[in-house]
Amino acid sequence: MKVWATSDMHIDYEENLKWFLQLSDMDYQNDILIIAGDISDKISAIEKVFKKLVSKFHLVLFVPGNHDLWLEEGEVSNSMEKFNMVLELAHDKGVQTTPYHNEKLSIIPMFSWYDFSFGIPNPTIRRAWQDFKRCKWPTNLEETTNHFLKLNEKHISNQNDTIISFSHFLPSPTLIPLNVPKIVRSLLPVLGSFKLGEQVTKLKPNLHIYGHSHLNRSMYKDGISYINNAYGYPQESHISRKKLLMVYEN
Repeated sequence: MKVWATSDMHIDYEENLKWFLQLSDMDYQNDILIIAGDISDKISAIEKVFKKLVSKFHLVLFVPGNHDLWLEEGEVSNSMEKFNMVLELAHDKGVQTTPYHNEKLSIIPMFSWYDFSFGIPNPTIRRAWQDFKRCKWPTNLEETTNHFLKLNEKHISNQNDTIISFSHFLPSPTLIPLNVPKIVRSLLPVLGSFKLGEQVTKLKPNLHIYGHSHLNRSMYKDGISYINNAYGYPQESHISRKKLLMVYEN
């Protein structure tokens, strides 16, 4: 059994959708796929990908990203309802959003959002960041983040030979390299939450997979390996591997 990871599939781009649909129907039948968020803002597109990937892999695990929770006109009244809708769809299509365990391996999905604990967004980011236009929450961002993190609490005392956790959002701003362009660093406030980082530290997995930043990167910090394997937008081949990454093999 192998475990593969991806995120930020953005299948609203036709070339991205084709790449994931053409994955082998046979090669991954004994394997697990982790999707760390951002398939599409359209429920119909998420459903299409779920149906295809569950037929290609032994198991698919998923947490929603910010794009998955963007609202479509007439869909639902707020993004928390969209979150619940996406989780229900995953359950109906055989995609797991709860922890997976076998005798040697545990895989822990971790829900999250950002709460400006990495910094305060500047006026340009407040105007341009689409989440502020496409998401609507029944509470403020800090309370929204706390709601998601509370869903993780019962799973962060897990013990096993190997633990892999994954989230869409970043658990630490240090996962962004110091030499990135200024515009990238200005996005830090909307990239993650220190509270998520505290949960990851408490769980202390061998590996934590994250998405959202689109910067494919691997680093080791305080006893935990961190990996981003975002597929990304079509024009991002210079920062994305554009392939599944094997992160574990039994």
